[in-house]
Amino acid sequence: MENGAVYRSTTEAHPGPARGARSGLAAYFTLRRLKRTRLILKLLQLVLSLLAFICEEVVSQCTLCGGLYFFEFVSCSAFLLSLLMLIVYCIPVYDKVDPAKVKSSDFYITVGTGLVFLVASIFFSLTHDSTTAELAAIVFGFLASFVFLSDFFIMVYEKRKEPRPRKPEATVSEPLNA
Repeated sequence: MENGAVYRSTTEAHPGPARGARSGLAAYFTLRRLKRTRLILKLLQLVLSLLAFICEEVVSQCTLCGGLYFFEFVSCSAFLLSLLMLIVYCIPVYDKVDPAKVKSSDFYITVGTGLVFLVASIFFSLTHDSTTAELAAIVFGFLASFVFLSDFFIMVYEKRKEPRPRKPEATVSEPLNA
């Protein structure tokens, strides 16, 4: 009897990723990699940057459009970057890539986006035409930038709190007085 016939009935060529209660797309998606506080902040980043972008897109006329265009670029970029980081934390890519690199990328993306969003919100608030949509976009922009920056400070706090590895003591191979 050939080996293929013996093992064919008991083994699967490509077993599915999930068995049991979670199957399909739900098997690939998890929210457990982020602590509850950070998950809420990531979701707030996503929602607030999207709301800022939507409110800014509703604006039909502008006198000084530089602030509006800069805010548009920053709010759209912030939404896409926060969506990207949330997706990376929630799918198996996080396990395939070094988690330290994901956290490092998240750190720099969060601080950079928060600072640029804050600058864009300030610049837009100085050049707006006082329409309701512009004021709403500015409010959502400031809220989103503060959420990004608070997430950054939480990451700094968690980084300082975790124990640092100690350097091994140097061993002397030859006498010092020789």
